[in-house]
Amino acid sequence: MRRRGDSFRRAGRRKISNVVWWVLSAFVLLLFFLLVSKARHIEPRPSIPKRRYRNDKFVEGMNMTEEMLSPTSVARQVNDQIALAKAFVVIAKESKNLQFAWDLSAQIRNSQLLLSTAATRRSPLTVLESEPTIRDMALLLYQAQQLLHYDSATMIMRLKASIQSLEEQMSSLADKSSKYGQIAAEEVPKSLYCLGVRLTTEWFQNLQRKERSLRAADSNKLTDNTLYHFCVFSDNIIATSVVVNSTALNSKAPEKVVFHLVTNEINYAAMKAWFAMSMDNLRGVTVEVQKFEDFSWLNASYVPVLKQLQDSDTQSYYFSGHNDDGRTPIKFRNPKYLSMLNHLRFYIPQVFPALKKVVFLDDDVVVQKDLSALFSIDLNKNVNGAVETCMETFHRYHKYLNYSHPLIRSHFDPDACGWAFGMNVFDLVEWRKRNVTGIYHYWQEKNVDRTLWKLGTLPPGLLTFYGLTEALETSWHILGLGYTNVDARVIDKGAVLHFNGNLKPWLKIGLEKFKPLWERYVDYSHPFMQQCNFH
Repeated sequence: MRRRGDSFRRAGRRKISNVVWWVLSAFVLLLFFLLVSKARHIEPRPSIPKRRYRNDKFVEGMNMTEEMLSPTSVARQVNDQIALAKAFVVIAKESKNLQFAWDLSAQIRNSQLLLSTAATRRSPLTVLESEPTIRDMALLLYQAQQLLHYDSATMIMRLKASIQSLEEQMSSLADKSSKYGQIAAEEVPKSLYCLGVRLTTEWFQNLQRKERSLRAADSNKLTDNTLYHFCVFSDNIIATSVVVNSTALNSKAPEKVVFHLVTNEINYAAMKAWFAMSMDNLRGVTVEVQKFEDFSWLNASYVPVLKQLQDSDTQSYYFSGHNDDGRTPIKFRNPKYLSMLNHLRFYIPQVFPALKKVVFLDDDVVVQKDLSALFSIDLNKNVNGAVETCMETFHRYHKYLNYSHPLIRSHFDPDACGWAFGMNVFDLVEWRKRNVTGIYHYWQEKNVDRTLWKLGTLPPGLLTFYGLTEALETSWHILGLGYTNVDARVIDKGAVLHFNGNLKPWLKIGLEKFKPLWERYVDYSHPFMQQCNFH
């Protein structure tokens, strides 16, 4: 048999290979299109949200604040509906329509949930998703206008009336709070009353008969101007004892310290008894106790305050408060501001005629540094050395005095810096030379009708010592522990801590965080303190 030629065989093979190639190509192409089509229907794998920290900032997504402020945004429309609905809720409750108020509140929650969803996903609300909520709220708001019979103007007036009523209630509650706080501040704790009774009894039963006159050395100390003389005017035995104890314990030379205490007739025996029983614990400090009733010069013909006490209008103002229809706050009508113990600070040269320089201390202070350096401070011919308190505008003259009065306006700079009583260095030589007590009398006489100032002894002090006060370094006298928060670093640096304000440390209403500063100088081991349940 004759074989086919090579050319014939090659041509047949070529045809078969071409067909196979085209078939394979078509199959691959079809498979590719299938894969692409299927990929279009596969949902993308959800991305795991990045964890955000407090200080991270949102770089991407919607700014919800801008969205709420935009006049064209859906979120702004929803938020405006919520604000209006809240107003209608108040009106519905006032009208006793509680069911409708509940319906409005429920729809408000739905709208708030919608806003919360948008904020969480950080994308704006769309009209499509918001339309049902906006429609439902609009229907309720329309019903509110029809049902409650309030148009916008009437609703605004009603809301203003509600606000005014709430403000009046708040003012009334604040006034009551002030009155109750003042009453609590003026309270005499039972334990303090008990201590006074026991000490007075002890004085008359035992100590008075045993009392010996001061030794010649001690008697000489009372008028020795080379020593450190302090004066305290108080009827509070425990508070005065803390002042004396803290000064004695922190003094570098306690044997040179002399305390001159002045109290009233009622507490004189108790005060004498306390310090007679406590002398061994005072490290050699000399203590003198007097009562102001023994001062023959202290009478109504000389002292304006005593003269004012005899005036019926003054008595009515301070002890009943009926003459001003309640316009004057209760703190301005506190009878303590007419107490001679409170005004005796203006008569220090008369009380101690032989002394040249004294440091005056209030009975609500604690001494935690040696104070001997105060006696070597140069007052530059001024009478009063005091710490200024004008770091804030509240403590300038115009906040204490009535500058609508021409007498005040013509004599004193309203922006003059105020200062504090409580720890003051007084140069009694300059005091006598400048007749400072006479200046005080002049202003007290001018203020009989209380038109120059209303409160306490600081305003007349500012007038009396105007231009006669030398500013001391602020760490000598730290104020505010009886009414506000004081930085611990400031307290640590302070020489004298002053519990000025109503929250005294011996009262239950005292600030607990500051009480330990005062209580560390209370002698709780004293038998009478234990019997009277001091703790």
